[in-house]
Amino acid sequence: MESLTWYVVIAVVLLGFVIGAGIALMRGRGSTPSAPSKPRPGIDYAPGVGDDDSVPRDTPRRSVTDVATNVLDEPEAEADAADAVSTEAVWEVEAPEPTKGRLHRLRERLARSNNALGKGLLSLLARDDVDEDTWEQVEEILLTADLGVAATTELMDRLRSRIQVEGARDAESVRSLLRDELLALVDPTMDRTVQTKVNGRPAVILVVGVNGTGKTTTSGKLARVLVADGRTVLLGAADTFRAAAAEQLQTWGDRVGAVVVRGPEGGDPASVAFEAVEVAGNAGLDAVVVDTAGRLHTKMGLMDELGKVKRVVEKNSQVDEVLLVLDATTGQNGLVQARVFAEVVDVTGIVLTKLDGTAKGGIVVSVQRELGVPVKLVGLGEGPDDLAPFEAEEFVDALLA
Repeated sequence: MESLTWYVVIAVVLLGFVIGAGIALMRGRGSTPSAPSKPRPGIDYAPGVGDDDSVPRDTPRRSVTDVATNVLDEPEAEADAADAVSTEAVWEVEAPEPTKGRLHRLRERLARSNNALGKGLLSLLARDDVDEDTWEQVEEILLTADLGVAATTELMDRLRSRIQVEGARDAESVRSLLRDELLALVDPTMDRTVQTKVNGRPAVILVVGVNGTGKTTTSGKLARVLVADGRTVLLGAADTFRAAAAEQLQTWGDRVGAVVVRGPEGGDPASVAFEAVEVAGNAGLDAVVVDTAGRLHTKMGLMDELGKVKRVVEKNSQVDEVLLVLDATTGQNGLVQARVFAEVVDVTGIVLTKLDGTAKGGIVVSVQRELGVPVKLVGLGEGPDDLAPFEAEEFVDALLA
């Protein structure tokens, strides 16, 4: 009896579900569909991917893989952060060796490059019979070495006279005779000192020259020369036109602990030079070396600008040195450059670079005669301490080595 009762209850429940479903179906078929909602103004309903919603709709679509995301994985974020950190080198301050005797240590390089000059003259003049053909060969060697016509003529006249009078024939006598005469041409009496600390103020040293002579490098090496001799130095980066010049000079300064004054790229070089002199004076330093932009001697506008730099500096302090950097390998063209620079800024001394890379050692004599100022420093290599104060005796001995 109880089982029958349960069957009746279940049947009633199922019947109720069936009737309810039928009524709902009939209502759905008889209803009217609702109108679609109107689009709201100002909203673009066209599909987009990622940041494409800001791209005009008539442009080609990018795929999902082309769209940059703003979320980086953690390793990538760390790598980007590392890249953002400056990798500027930190230089340990160096203590260059004193410059006394530096040219003697480097003379082998000079002797190698000028081997033909010294040995050629010695072999010719030590002959038993020095005839006119021999003298013509001597003249050719001297002119090839860029000694210059006037100096060559003078040297040959003196050699002829002394050989005739003294009868020098053996190698040692000829070497001694040649040494005397070459030394007289190089002129050991010239003052080759680079000025520092004038009347209690820093000496102002302008470094000038044409493009490509190694002017900025020379400025940095000059700072090392002065520091090596116990001087305090400031570097002025007045070459504001070459992008790497200030950075290059900064590196040289950092290596010897010298302060570097620099301005914005493309800024006024005269202002930088003026400020450098002012800072050096306030700090009580021994010297300020101002590196100026390289310029062709044929560009008078640039040469006038160099004159302006000097005039502006002189409103603050006297310019004590104007060192003209010449590439020794350019030969007679270097003399033309020297002449123009001397007219604009009153050159006080010459720095001959790359003297180890040329057989034209006679340029020392010809440039001194042309300008009436001494060669004060010579570059004999690419090392940081390969700029040496010029010593006439060591130079001549290297030629005849």
